Amino acid sequence: MEKSIENIWKDGFLKSDVLIAPKINNLYNQKSIHIIDRFKRMFRINLILIIVFSFLFLIVSYFVGIPIMGAIFFISLLVLVIINKRLLNSLEHIDKGENSYQYLKEFNQWIKKQVAVNKRISTFFYPIIFLSFILGFWFKDAQGVFLGERLVHKILINFPDTYLIFGIPLIGIVIVVIILSLLAYFGGRIYLWDVNIVYGRIFKKLEELMADIESLRS
Repeated sequence: MEKSIENIWKDGFLKSDVLIAPKINNLYNQKSIHIIDRFKRMFRINLILIIVFSFLFLIVSYFVGIPIMGAIFFISLLVLVIINKRLLNSLEHIDKGENSYQYLKEFNQWIKKQVAVNKRISTFFYPIIFLSFILGFWFKDAQGVFLGERLVHKILINFPDTYLIFGIPLIGIVIVVIILSLLAYFGGRIYLWDVNIVYGRIFKKLEELMADIESLRS
């Protein structure tokens, strides 16, 4: 019985001695390289944009009187860029070779590692960013007095029995701690939501391409 087109396609992909196999392999190799190269370009661009934004924010924060916020924000983003730049450099060591499936598998493993690392970072990153806003505005110079001290003074006028810890209302500390805890707890989920917005389409194409190759190999 003659082979079906589907079987010929599968055999051609799996057997190197069939004429069409090299063409199919080359096609998937090109698709694999295209997807990964596109991801690397986007990743580099995002890192550059983060660096530019962090510098601009640092400058602006200085002129608006919240340098502490700008400094913490800048350092946090810089650390984030350095870590992800190293991850990107490790991606360059993946051998493209001739096996598109193995190439995609190694890239997929790298993606999982990159996501896992950034999820862990996010549990600290988002709370630190929020804390930088609190500190920035608290120590903002408001006519010779820190804005935080001015705020506490007004609270004490209206609520003189307010309990203070190191000059800060206890209720304020509790609220900040709760928000920091929530950001730490949901930091990983926030990161996944963010990364899905930026790279979701590429990840989907990657999954589809790997599914196509696996179906041919089965």
